[in-house]
Amino acid sequence: MNRCWWQMILLPLLTFSLPHLLTLLLLSSCTRDSYEKGEGEYSYLRGDFAEAFVNSNRQITRIVTDDGDELDLTAPVTASWADEPDTTYRCRLYYNKVENKAEVLSIGEVPCLTVHPLPEFEVPLVTDPVTFESTWMSKNGRYLNVSILIKTGVTNDTSAIQSLGFVTDTIITHPDNKKIRHIIMHHDQANVPEHYSTQIYMSIPTEQIDADSVRISINSYDGEVVAKHRVH
Repeated sequence: MNRCWWQMILLPLLTFSLPHLLTLLLLSSCTRDSYEKGEGEYSYLRGDFAEAFVNSNRQITRIVTDDGDELDLTAPVTASWADEPDTTYRCRLYYNKVENKAEVLSIGEVPCLTVHPLPEFEVPLVTDPVTFESTWMSKNGRYLNVSILIKTGVTNDTSAIQSLGFVTDTIITHPDNKKIRHIIMHHDQANVPEHYSTQIYMSIPTEQIDADSVRISINSYDGEVVAKHRVH
């Protein structure tokens, strides 16, 4: 079974309160582009986005990176967010590559969000601003990735829960039959204070994008950002 953990929330959204944001903040400290650094005769340190494969005992035993490396782990690892047996999760991790195996140093979830048609979106579409960082296609073409910063802070309002999601409102077909899928990022600040920023990574499985390319619109504090990517 292939499952993206955040899709199990009743709404097609990524939602979080302050304690959850603090967890994400701690995890975000170990995210960066892949790099190599000598760590001994048979290993080097890497940071990658990947798919993590969970066995019947709820242990992560193998990864496939966005570069296409298929690696068994030197030792199984467990994570609270990877709790379904025989399931594939999206993740980011730091690891040493040791004799073609991965020695995991840290691993964190990357939410995969479903793109919903606007008429089927279960809440009003809101485009409160975020700080835009980047969008990019994974090298294997399986995911469109989004990196943003959202602002948050301490509040006693239990109803103040931010949400993120993706909505599609248009598909354009050109005379050459090439199609462009338009996607809007939903962000509801929901009265959460904007005292400090935390980084959020999200992925959209490209199998959801029934077009040759995608145009994603994100409202930032500097105005609308439009990113375009070829999909198929």
